[in-house]
Amino acid sequence: MRELSVVGVRVELPSNQPIVLLREVEGDRYLPIWIGAVEATAIAYEQQGVKPARPLTHDLLRDVLAALKAPLQAVEIIELKENVFYADLLLGDGVRVSARPSDSIALALRVGAPIRCAEEVLSEAGIVIPDEQEDEVEKFREFLDQVRPEDFAG
Repeated sequence: MRELSVVGVRVELPSNQPIVLLREVEGDRYLPIWIGAVEATAIAYEQQGVKPARPLTHDLLRDVLAALKAPLQAVEIIELKENVFYADLLLGDGVRVSARPSDSIALALRVGAPIRCAEEVLSEAGIVIPDEQEDEVEKFREFLDQVRPEDFAG
């Protein structure tokens, strides 16, 4: 397993499909995952420090896990099958719960849990951005600084 960090979310054009971009902590591969608008908003809210008046679903799950004393130890993106990513939540004493990567990432950000990815998944779906395209990544980061969670609403 390789640890990943969340670069951010954006809307991919022309499809208007949200995407979350992850990057290897100790490497140069990026992992793009297309996600739903609700999950994109949840990730963007957390990254921007937006606190909604009422808990979102991922906030609720965080609170339920805390109340049950079953902390989220890590998120693992374990498989890519027919262009669909699969993830597991690792809870408390080694309990695994299958979950969508987008929900898993939103939850991991809320509790500070590490996000990991199987080497096979990174080998298949990871992309290396050449140095000359690093300015594109910088433009993406600038976009993330200016985008609002409301921009992901359908």
